[in-house]
Amino acid sequence: MLCRQWETRQGNWVRRAAVLIAAVATFVVVPSAAGNAADVTVTLTIYGTLGANGWYTSNVTVNWTVTGAATSTGCDATTLTADTPGQKLTCSASNIDGTSEVTQSHTFKIDKTPPGVAAAPSRPPDANGWYNHALSVAFSGTDATAGIAGCSSAGYSGPDSGSASVAGTCTDLAGNVGTASFPFQYDATPPAVSKVAAKAGNRRIDLSWSASADTQNVEVTRSPGAAGAATSTIYRGPAVSYRDTGLRIGKGYRYAVTAFDQAANTASKTLTVTATGALLSPVPGAKVSSAPVLVWAPIKGARYYNVQLVRGRKILSVWPTTTHFRLPRSWVFQGHRYRLHRGVYHWYVWPGFGKFSANRYGSMLGGSTFFLSG
Repeated sequence: MLCRQWETRQGNWVRRAAVLIAAVATFVVVPSAAGNAADVTVTLTIYGTLGANGWYTSNVTVNWTVTGAATSTGCDATTLTADTPGQKLTCSASNIDGTSEVTQSHTFKIDKTPPGVAAAPSRPPDANGWYNHALSVAFSGTDATAGIAGCSSAGYSGPDSGSASVAGTCTDLAGNVGTASFPFQYDATPPAVSKVAAKAGNRRIDLSWSASADTQNVEVTRSPGAAGAATSTIYRGPAVSYRDTGLRIGKGYRYAVTAFDQAANTASKTLTVTATGALLSPVPGAKVSSAPVLVWAPIKGARYYNVQLVRGRKILSVWPTTTHFRLPRSWVFQGHRYRLHRGVYHWYVWPGFGKFSANRYGSMLGGSTFFLSG
């Protein structure tokens, strides 16, 4: 009886324990209706210098922060160092049972390199590598990655300098700026020419002038020119004087003396001269307001000269021993008193050789005229 009761009680205990274990297993394996797996989140953090138009201008470090994921692909931290017009990075993550999956992508444009810049002047140098008036310089650029957004330009109008320069820039679409300069020589200041003078000789003109230190060359032109030309260049060089010969007595000649510097800037002075023969002053046909000084060229061996003044008839004859004679306002000749009055006068000169009493004269040097206006 006792044995049957023990067996009966032991069997009840085993049956009750089996029900309890079954309940616990069910709780552990079967999830609740809401689920126990976490949702996945992906956060992107970017470290880099953001330029213009969505471009980065430095290395870019990319951090993906992933939560709630059991697996992920492409989510490791990485640093982009190369210029690129667009590199796409993708991070994908999911939870343990696949009920939450996130994929996030981002494209990175990186240009760390400034554009190349070139300068182009608006014209070539004016002379000998020098510019002598205002110029403009345009700048252009090249950029392999982002492309050029725009470039500057510049102008220059001084000061004078043998080492002038202008600077310019180009900007790419990422905001990088490249620079360049254009060096050149600039001189807009003309040289100076002064003290231009002419001394008449026998069918010649002796020209002289002064020029500033920056003068590289001097050009002399004459009108009328040679061989029937309206104008001829009769001298070109560095000298400060020139003798023009073979001129026509009584002919007026206009001379222009022009100085050039190394940049081809010019300065010019002009004068007009009447050519003479041996009778130098007054020049043929000159208008004078008072008694003039008569001047003539010396003759080798002459010890004196005979000068004669004519107005309708000979009214004066003198024998100076020099090559000049100032006419008096009045004088007596052959018993008659004469005075200088308004009108045209002719004068002539002969050279005398040996003693005055020998009365030995050479050929007439020439004759000329002047007009007394006073």
